[in-house]
Amino acid sequence: MNKQYQEFLDGKSHIGTFDGFDPIYMPNFLFDFQRHLVDWSIRKGKSAIFADCGLGKTPMQLVWAENIVRKTNKNVLIVTPIAVGHQTIREGVKFGIECNRSIDGRVAGKITVTNYERLHLFNCDDYVGVVCDESSILKNFDGKRKAIVTEFMRKRPYRLLCTATAAPNDYIELGTSSEALGEMGFMDMLGRFFKNDNSTSDIKRSSHHGGLMPKWRFKRHAEILFWRWVSSWAMALRNPSDLGYSDERFKLPELIEKETVVKNEQNLSGELFVRPAMGLFEQRQERRLTIQSRCEKVADFVSKKKPAVVWCHLNDEGALLEQIIPDAVQVSGSDSDDKKEKILLDFTDGNIPILITKPKIGGFGMNWQHCSHTTFFPSHSYEQYYQCVRRCWRYGQKNPVLVNLVTSEGEIGVMRNLQRKALAADKMFDNLVKEMDNATSIKQINQFTKKEAIPSWL
Repeated sequence: MNKQYQEFLDGKSHIGTFDGFDPIYMPNFLFDFQRHLVDWSIRKGKSAIFADCGLGKTPMQLVWAENIVRKTNKNVLIVTPIAVGHQTIREGVKFGIECNRSIDGRVAGKITVTNYERLHLFNCDDYVGVVCDESSILKNFDGKRKAIVTEFMRKRPYRLLCTATAAPNDYIELGTSSEALGEMGFMDMLGRFFKNDNSTSDIKRSSHHGGLMPKWRFKRHAEILFWRWVSSWAMALRNPSDLGYSDERFKLPELIEKETVVKNEQNLSGELFVRPAMGLFEQRQERRLTIQSRCEKVADFVSKKKPAVVWCHLNDEGALLEQIIPDAVQVSGSDSDDKKEKILLDFTDGNIPILITKPKIGGFGMNWQHCSHTTFFPSHSYEQYYQCVRRCWRYGQKNPVLVNLVTSEGEIGVMRNLQRKALAADKMFDNLVKEMDNATSIKQINQFTKKEAIPSWL
């Protein structure tokens, strides 16, 4: 057989999905529900833990990785968002599990920590296990980074995905996690459980191809089977009681959300009169026209309550906020990775009173329980809002958390959309928790008795 074609076939296959082992290291510092999750994930071999913010995904990852190291005497790679790797290493020191950071692709010990932006520098053959922290990044199924992560994990015998928001408002996004774990391919999952309005398997977004993206929905009677299948490779919990344990030490303080609506005083492009925006295009126009007034409101709010995190979406917003808010430091997309990490960690350590950044830069994985005030310009991304608020409003926070939402008249509907998506996220967790105890597996057929018949001309 042609060598290149054999490599092509090998590249399309996933190795088996049930190849874990009995845990050999279960330290006392883990809470009872954490031991439950770690025990299950080690036995599973390849699994996902969808645990809410502050429930201790980092120590669970470290214990999982340490078990793989002790069992195989081989290396494990933990991949995190920017700056979260430093937190992971700090946690490793705290709990007595050695892990070291690498940014150049070299193995830094039995447990190596790096960030997603550096993953392409690493050789997957150097590692027997991989942990993806904040794995919701995989939901971008047409993204380059998802392809790199999935390919890196493809034949690692031990894999763990950890995130708080697996698929907050789109169930089909769970297929990207399944594919990374080798459970079922994304397209196979769609064909088995879902159908779309066009009765096709087209998943391409309209922005790339000029057409409407199909709306996927469950096939008749497939919804329960879908959740049972997901719960066969993933465990989800919002609090320990979801697994039957006590919530006594995991109670969240009050969350106070205050919405401020700024009136637009300028007419939209092509309009004779000032009116609220309608539709996404006009909302974007209005967002830019109200930058000054919205940023001034935010500056007024954070001057009264520090420390604070100020979330923005536009470069112009970030630049203006940094200019008008005393003592504020911005992390922008143009900053080097080293600079981003330094500023984020300085805020974590309390050296910066006010941090300005974007959700895609600092919205994942950071632990900021020392801060109980944040401001946010709403967008249609529920995941961004959820993650940004959860940097502060998480288990371990001792004070009520205030969220100042500043929006314009034309974007009032954005908040209603976020509320709708929040209900969808709650439903997802409810279904997963409901089926966890009765999980059944929809198995792939991976055992073939005959070799592929390849034409001689190949």
